[in-house]
Amino acid sequence: MAEPERVAALVRGAQKGDSLAMQELLDLLTPYVGRLCGPIALQDGPDAAQETLIAVFRGISRLRDPAALFGWVRAIAVRESVRVARRQGGPPPPLDLEAVPQRGDPQLAADVRDVLDRLSPEHRAVLVLRDVEGLDERTVGHLLDISTGTVKSRLHRARRGFRKAWER
Repeated sequence: MAEPERVAALVRGAQKGDSLAMQELLDLLTPYVGRLCGPIALQDGPDAAQETLIAVFRGISRLRDPAALFGWVRAIAVRESVRVARRQGGPPPPLDLEAVPQRGDPQLAADVRDVLDRLSPEHRAVLVLRDVEGLDERTVGHLLDISTGTVKSRLHRARRGFRKAWER
């Protein structure tokens, strides 16, 4: 990740209309956004990442504190990921459980992705933000615009659903 001073300079430049600064800023943010959108929007992660970067491009002038860039982008990425996942709707196609690798298989990431695919976008978002990103319940609630109690109940259901799907 770039130094905070460099990021702040890029944000200020992008806010002033410097297209090179904006391009460099988007290049810097792209991997971060992809890591957030992929586990929540699954196969539609690239669409969610693109929507997130468009929102960043359009809204950078409203960012008051350049130091808050990554938190601001995270909030946008989560919102767009959940929105895109909902828009695609419907449950995933049925899975042939015989084709799913066993726990010791080197395709563990594919196993985890498959299990995440079985959760709703709301449960994936809470699970990823809490257990992968390590955010506390209050911050997750703020990002998703839900109460802390709702975060806790969704997290409980998401973990239970993940565990149940994993054990199959």
